[in-house]
Amino acid sequence: MITEERAVPPRVVAAERVAAESGFKKSCIPEVGRLLSLAAAAKPHGIIAESGTGSGVGTAWLHSGLGSGARLVTVERDEELARRAAEVFADDKRVSVLTGDWRLLEHHAPFDVFFCDGGGKRDDPQGVVELLAPGGLLILDDFTPSPYWPPRFDGEVDELRLFYLTHPALDATEILTTPASSAVVAARRL
Repeated sequence: MITEERAVPPRVVAAERVAAESGFKKSCIPEVGRLLSLAAAAKPHGIIAESGTGSGVGTAWLHSGLGSGARLVTVERDEELARRAAEVFADDKRVSVLTGDWRLLEHHAPFDVFFCDGGGKRDDPQGVVELLAPGGLLILDDFTPSPYWPPRFDGEVDELRLFYLTHPALDATEILTTPASSAVVAARRL
């Protein structure tokens, strides 16, 4: 039997409360959250990163899989959201919530898991790839599924998705997270 706590970790509930109180409507969906938890659990001594903390929902999902020897660093541009998200993790020294541009993550790289949900994904995709350690996992969500190759969005080739799916340093695939959304999951080649 799956308990409610197992289905939705308590810190996810706390971060969702922060999102509701702050009017933040772009939080990580549970289907992606479970993927994040799995990725973090696969790297029990890894350095885990997130770009785009928001209210901390994705951070909380990553945290739910965080090993005792792992570290989690996340960055958010909005000072108030970053402050509120940091409160959710204040009792865990393995978690650092930074305030500012996504490039602050460069000081903590290379990453064993990188959930790129904010800066970098669109504005510097090559820079995102370079932050991954060999064997590091990259997770990018919020894509619209495409039955075509190359993938299309709004009738045009989705160059961003194509970049990640065909990058020579990555082994990548796209997975359906809901009937209307997908994620690109990639591993940096050794």
